[in-house]
Amino acid sequence: MKARITAGLCASMLFSASAMADDALREQAQRLFEPIPTAEVVVEQKGLTPEQIELGKWLFFEPRISASHIITCNTCHSVGTGGADNIPASIGHGWQAGPRNSPTVLNAVFNAAQFWDGRASDLAEQAKGPIQASVEMNATPEHVEDTLNSIPQYVELFEKAFPGDKPAVTFDNVAAAIEAFESTLVTPNSRFDQWLAGEDSMDELEIDGLRLFINKGCVACHAGINFGGQGYFPFGVIQKPGADVLPEDDKGRFTVTETATDEYVFRASPLRNVALTAPYFHSGEVWDLRQAVAIMGSSQLGQELNDDEVNAITAFLHTLTGEQPRVEYPILPPSTAKTPKPTS
Repeated sequence: MKARITAGLCASMLFSASAMADDALREQAQRLFEPIPTAEVVVEQKGLTPEQIELGKWLFFEPRISASHIITCNTCHSVGTGGADNIPASIGHGWQAGPRNSPTVLNAVFNAAQFWDGRASDLAEQAKGPIQASVEMNATPEHVEDTLNSIPQYVELFEKAFPGDKPAVTFDNVAAAIEAFESTLVTPNSRFDQWLAGEDSMDELEIDGLRLFINKGCVACHAGINFGGQGYFPFGVIQKPGADVLPEDDKGRFTVTETATDEYVFRASPLRNVALTAPYFHSGEVWDLRQAVAIMGSSQLGQELNDDEVNAITAFLHTLTGEQPRVEYPILPPSTAKTPKPTS
């Protein structure tokens, strides 16, 4: 009887110690991370109107603002597949492959800057880049404005979305509307966010993965609301990966700043919904999330993570998948005789 009581007391003490450790970890995580708010909260914070968001949705799915009338924003940032296109490099105008893997558009509103090299300060500036890039939509601001002005329904939508602007159909307003829509593409209520709020939504392996994520140093680059997207870091702090993962001809942020210390420096990739956005890294050459975790351990932390550690961190990363945005595909207005024809 005494032995059974002693064993019971030991089990109770172990359970209590484990619960205390988890509570301490939760408090630490609450200092390091933030939950994703709902789209309604973001819309209110940014002062967006329903008219701007609806117009932005139409433009996000509008192929005629591309020179070929084929490519849309959704082509490379599919809202149905984690906000990315799930291929190493996006295919653009004339079947050209882009130079880098497309980052997810989901939760991009929370990033300090856009693109892998941070060359766009916000989503509106980012939206202008692919539209004009020859390897993407290959259009010009004039083409975009002429196309939209040729369609009466678009002119009406622009006048409602930007009532104080004369003219309302401008390239700047195209970008502003797309930014408004993309700001609603957030993924709240992930299992991690539920756990952060005090719910028992993560299992023991996932909690161990979070503990490793913090203690091993992953959090140094991947913290905040989006688990990254806030700073720039060399890829290969300790050990550069092979040329297949880190192509020698892509020097990252150096192409923006032309500063030698920015060679092979990239924006820390946000890890929200990372389980949905393979392949990984700017090169898009790593398809397995476990392999990506192992590479980051050796390249960024100088640690060869063992299989148990890799599995635990990977399990934790799966808890960052939030509720995916539900977007109804818009029925776009027809072209008119004045609408510019597609070019190859």
